Amino acid sequence: MNDNPRALKLADRIKVIVATMLDTRIKDPRLGFVTITDVRVTGDLQHATLFYTVFGTDEEREGTAAALVSATGTLRREVGRQTGVRLTPTLEFIADAVPENARVIEDLLSEARGRDAELEQAKAGATYAGESDPYRKPREEEWDDEVNAQSASTDDELGREQA
Repeated sequence: MNDNPRALKLADRIKVIVATMLDTRIKDPRLGFVTITDVRVTGDLQHATLFYTVFGTDEEREGTAAALVSATGTLRREVGRQTGVRLTPTLEFIADAVPENARVIEDLLSEARGRDAELEQAKAGATYAGESDPYRKPREEEWDDEVNAQSASTDDELGREQA
């Protein structure tokens, strides 16, 4: 969808008109509980794509899709009459995939939560394979030897400077 302000305004108007028509004037028995979720209009205002969702079973979704296709002419005529644009845009209805995508994402999140819980349980009784701190540190004896060697060399240098 483009950022044309006129196209955005027309899309909002089409959404309201079609939703009102589906609610009040279209009396097709196949039409289920339909929600118009989004409308996108091309930049030249010639084509409108309407996204919808249907509450119900797969059979009700198919029946609603058929009812929307059969009512497209009536809806287009009403859109043209109420918007007053020179050329009435063609209407195309597409079933919105947002509910199915949301369901898939929710399933993936619950699976991830389950794996996190399993990992937390496995981590509770686990111990380190080696030491708890894997980084090497100088031992105390080696450290003392290095300090003594450095102080001795410093004393030698001081002694030479004084002499």
